[in-house]
Amino acid sequence: MPAGYVEEGNASWYGVPFNGHRTSDGEVYNMYDFTAAHRTLPFNAVLSVTNMANGMQTQVRINDRGPFVAGRIIDLSYSAAKAIGLIGPGVATVRLEMLSGSDPNIGSFSVQVGAFQVKDNADRLRAKLSTAYSPVMIQNYDSPLGAFYRVRVGRLPSIAAAQQLALQLSGQGFVPFVVRLDDASLSSK
Repeated sequence: MPAGYVEEGNASWYGVPFNGHRTSDGEVYNMYDFTAAHRTLPFNAVLSVTNMANGMQTQVRINDRGPFVAGRIIDLSYSAAKAIGLIGPGVATVRLEMLSGSDPNIGSFSVQVGAFQVKDNADRLRAKLSTAYSPVMIQNYDSPLGAFYRVRVGRLPSIAAAQQLALQLSGQGFVPFVVRLDDASLSSK
């Protein structure tokens, strides 16, 4: 693990209706466990999370992917959010410090450019992007809120390369973000 991995940004939390559904690593989500969703950190990484507004701190284990909302860096489980006083405000600025886990810079990364509830819309965007980029993948996500089809561009060996692609795509009108590709999201379907 690289010494000193630190990230600051906005955190949110999730509970019902996700409780009891599968997380991205295949576990059943329990909103009372101290877990979290992060877009790029490896599964099973353990983080210290500090609420910058009140100094309250907790530890979480990464077992899910997200948040898929612009401007947020982590989604905490209900219990983790409660432990740092995040339930009421819903969103707060936090500091993440990696305590253990594999190197967050090693892996495969992609850039998500859209998520659709209508598969035809995802297929159209994939076809449009495929003329300039490869691969362009659609990842199916069965959410408690319904099915989503996530359009992702590239399979890159580093976060830096993925961030460069995200910058390029943002110049084309997208609001992209970098995601780690896990075994379940490697399909180019």
